[in-house]
Amino acid sequence: MVRTRSTVQSRPSAPMINFLGIQTNVILAPYTTYKIGGPADYFFIAKNKEELVEAVIEARKNKIEYFILGTGANILVGDKGFRGLVIKNESSAVKISYSTETDNNFVISESGATIHDLIEITLDAGLSGLEHFAGIPSTVGGAVWQNLHFLSPDRSSTVFIGDIIDSAEILDEENNIVKVNRDFFNFDYDHSVLHDRNLLVTEVRFTLAPKEKELIQNQIDENLKWRNEKHPNVVEFPSCGSVFKKVADIGVGRLIDEVGLKGYKIGGAMISEKHANFIVNTGGAKAKDVCDLIELVKEKVFAKTGHRIETEISFVGEF
Repeated sequence: MVRTRSTVQSRPSAPMINFLGIQTNVILAPYTTYKIGGPADYFFIAKNKEELVEAVIEARKNKIEYFILGTGANILVGDKGFRGLVIKNESSAVKISYSTETDNNFVISESGATIHDLIEITLDAGLSGLEHFAGIPSTVGGAVWQNLHFLSPDRSSTVFIGDIIDSAEILDEENNIVKVNRDFFNFDYDHSVLHDRNLLVTEVRFTLAPKEKELIQNQIDENLKWRNEKHPNVVEFPSCGSVFKKVADIGVGRLIDEVGLKGYKIGGAMISEKHANFIVNTGGAKAKDVCDLIELVKEKVFAKTGHRIETEISFVGEF
C-alpha cells in the first residue's frame, strides 16, 4: 500500500474528477485486512500504471486529497472514512529479464502487483530473493514504502526488500516520470523516502539470482509455517499486522505480554492471545476501539517498563 497524498483535506462539495470508472461513497472496510473503515468520497480502481498515473495527476490538478490503496494491510482506516479519492492500485504487469553476462536476473513489476504473485512468478522461473517475504500481504508499492522485511532464514537477522531493488520508476511532485536507483529511497527500518515526499512508485526492478526451485519452495514453506505458528490467522482474526515498532531491539509483543494485556478487549478489538503485537478484529470492531487499545498499550507499557512505543501502521482518513 503506497500512501501518497495531497495537502487538501476538505470534503469536495461536488464531483471534481470525471473519468470512466470512478465511484462515490464506497465503504473501505472490505478493501482492508482489518475489515474496518468508513466511506471514501471517491473510489477508483487503476488496472495499469497509465490509469494509476492519470488518477493521481487528476487528483493533484483538482487539489483533491488522495490515497493509494494496495492490499489494505498495515493501515487503519477511520470510522468516518476518507475525504477525497482512494485509488485502488491493481496495476500488476510483470516481466522477467534474463542476463547472459552475470548470475543476476531482473524482474520488472508494476507497483500494484502483490508480493504473493511475484513470489509465484519468480519461483516458476527459478529466481531467488522474494521468497523471504512469503505470507506478507503487500503490493510492490507498499513493500517499497515500508522497506518490507522479515526474519532471515536462520532467524538471527532481518532481510529487507530494499536490498534486492535495483531501480524504480516514479511519478515525482511535478508529475514527471523519473527513473531512480535504490539509493534514492533512503531505506531504513520501516522507512523510505516515500514517507517524506509526495511521490508515486509506478514500477520496480528487482535483482534476483538463479536457484533450484525446490530450495526456493522449501524457504517459502518454512516462512509460512513460522508465520502460521506465531501470528493470528488473518481470516479468523482480521488485523493489519504488527501494530508497534520494535523498541531497543525488543519485540513489543513481549512488553505487552509483560504488562498483562494479552487478550484484553475494547469493543470488538482485542490484543491477540497468540501474539500481543497484533490487535485483532473479533467482529464488528471500530477504528475507535483499535485506537483506544493502542493508547492503553502505550500508557501501560511506559508505566511498567519505561519504554515509549510507537505505532508502525498508517492511520488513514477521519477518526
